[in-house]
Amino acid sequence: MPNNQTTLIRNAQVVNEGKTQTLDVLLEGTRISKIDTHINQDADFEIDATGKFLFPGLIDDQVHFREPGLTHKGTIESESRAAVAGGITTFFEMPNTNPQTTTWSAFEKKIERAAETSWANFGFMFGGTNDNLAEVLAVDPKRVPGIKLFLGSSTGNMLVDRPAVLREIFSNTKLPISVHCEDEGTIQQNLAEFKEKYGDDIPMSCHPLIRSEEACYISSSTAIALAKETGARLHVFHLSTAKETQLFDSNPLVEAKQVTAEVCIHHLWFSDNDYTQKGSFIKWNPAVKKTADREGLWEALNDDRIDLIATDHAPHTLSEKTNPYTKAPSGGPMVQHALSVLLECHLQGKITMEKIVQKMAHNPAKLFDIDRRGYIREGYFADLILIDMDAPYTVDKENVWYKCGWSPLEGQTFQAQVTHTFVNGALTYENGKFSNHNAAMPVEFIR
Repeated sequence: MPNNQTTLIRNAQVVNEGKTQTLDVLLEGTRISKIDTHINQDADFEIDATGKFLFPGLIDDQVHFREPGLTHKGTIESESRAAVAGGITTFFEMPNTNPQTTTWSAFEKKIERAAETSWANFGFMFGGTNDNLAEVLAVDPKRVPGIKLFLGSSTGNMLVDRPAVLREIFSNTKLPISVHCEDEGTIQQNLAEFKEKYGDDIPMSCHPLIRSEEACYISSSTAIALAKETGARLHVFHLSTAKETQLFDSNPLVEAKQVTAEVCIHHLWFSDNDYTQKGSFIKWNPAVKKTADREGLWEALNDDRIDLIATDHAPHTLSEKTNPYTKAPSGGPMVQHALSVLLECHLQGKITMEKIVQKMAHNPAKLFDIDRRGYIREGYFADLILIDMDAPYTVDKENVWYKCGWSPLEGQTFQAQVTHTFVNGALTYENGKFSNHNAAMPVEFIR
């Protein structure tokens, strides 16, 4: 349904493009129509945002919403609703569903389903395999955010391990190539050694030893070397080691930056010290590693070797996660609480608000050539979030929105939370209540 409403947000602390200023913001229909120190105009709705911070809606370039085929874990509807509650107004979903998003028909079906059910704006990565090169090279660049390649095994058996195929993809597409980098040979050798010692019941604390620093570095360094050789636009997903950060340039994200990197919330928050308490609930691929790795990731994030922050939201049921090591799947739900984690880290002095906005709104928009999102600018789509920095809450099963019904952050108290989320000018989330389920749009790309 068309949105013809006007909304005036008054006296907000607007965090945008490296500055924080007290401003009024007027929304007309789906767009931001005016930004000024004082807007003297009537509107259908007016919000006094005194004392609150206004961010552009966050863009999460890596989620697994599990639809189609794995909907007992999550759906586009359930997980996008959790996302808007956490301030994420745009997501890019990964191709390792069932069926996989490795054909144009599968891509179109996902778009159709999201148009029916998503609470947030949506895009879908197109998956590369050993056998679908022609499909990869034929995708529509104005509708697809990029190509996703698994260079280490993950849910969905999409491992790309033929060097000739990788070279062809890197040499022939101008789209961003997003890669999961872990060396499969190293992982399998490590796993065999631990299985010989423990059987299937390997201690969860061994996960970062199996999916090791070496496995990550071998794969990411190889991918970066190939990108530099071929001129490919490479984006390395979810760095987990300090060693890998040395592979990237410490420059702001601009068009000329051909090789970029991302870090995920869990690698910034947890460390190997948490396996004793959290066990399989913090089992991710790549693994959560040492405290020194976490510190190295923070350093690289703040000096711009790491360009984006994402969630790698990947829900599994409690019954699945409580299996022994070899049968417990990797991944966990994060979209609802990612911003709360970052704001807590801000209060701890680890990151500025301006840097959070840069890494979770501006830079994803730049990297993927997103049309008129990721900034608070006149004429841009009105994807906005209001944040109360003095609204403590504790994560528990009663207040999580994920279909899986749990969070690895249960028991954690955060000081700040999102109070309002606007998607294309429509107030979609307000203090625990949802509305305007039809406001989301497919993301378009300026290419």
